[in-house]
Amino acid sequence: MYWFPFVTQNETGEWVFKPFETTRVFGVLQRIALCYGIASLVIHYFKVKGALLFSVLALILYRVILFEFGDLTLEGNAGTKLDLWLLGPNHLYHGEGVAFDPEGLLSTLPATVNVIAGYVAGMFLQRNGKNYETLAKLLMVGAVLLVMAAWWGLMFPINKKLWTSTYVLHTVGIDLMVLAILVFIIEIAKLNKWTYFFEVFGKNTLFIYLLSEVFVIMMWTLRVGDTSLYNWIYEKVFQSWAGDYNGSVLFALWVMLTCWG
Repeated sequence: MYWFPFVTQNETGEWVFKPFETTRVFGVLQRIALCYGIASLVIHYFKVKGALLFSVLALILYRVILFEFGDLTLEGNAGTKLDLWLLGPNHLYHGEGVAFDPEGLLSTLPATVNVIAGYVAGMFLQRNGKNYETLAKLLMVGAVLLVMAAWWGLMFPINKKLWTSTYVLHTVGIDLMVLAILVFIIEIAKLNKWTYFFEVFGKNTLFIYLLSEVFVIMMWTLRVGDTSLYNWIYEKVFQSWAGDYNGSVLFALWVMLTCWG
């Protein structure tokens, strides 16, 4: 996806193949694939108890590695050092102004815990049923994880880009509480007439994610005069009457609704 559309225009305006040497290798979909692959193997061979033990050890080990082999900066963290050694700077994300990948190899370890937590939560719901006791337990565990994340966060910051262990506890805690609330609203209270819009995203998650990226990349690639189709649509269709900020929001909503359609 990051190599797409595989061609680019050079200084003379000619279309040439885009070299793979400057293409990002890791990314969101790659992160999902690696995490699901590792989590499925752990759960298959070590069952749920073994997977939970793996999760605890993974979060502790990740904390030790980050503090022993670097710092918590974008340039100096252990994950960046590993990615630079493994792939080199040209294959990493450069959105922060430096060669750093928020979906790098090392942070895949704690991210796998998010997948395991989701699996365990799903099994717990299936086996115990959608009742008040089940939801109360999900809410309580979620609250405990949030408190643990806040306490541990005093020493190990909650940070998404480094996918710190505290970030895992924080996000899983939020997820469990939101899951319990949604199950109550949709499954128990039967207030589900509003859900179809979101089901379209939920049932086509990876496809819509990929579509949104390809859609935007194509708009950036295609030219209208001396500008990209992306800029032309934003300026002519949205910015011209809605202004900078409102036009930007409406442009984003249009892209999202186009993918939904």
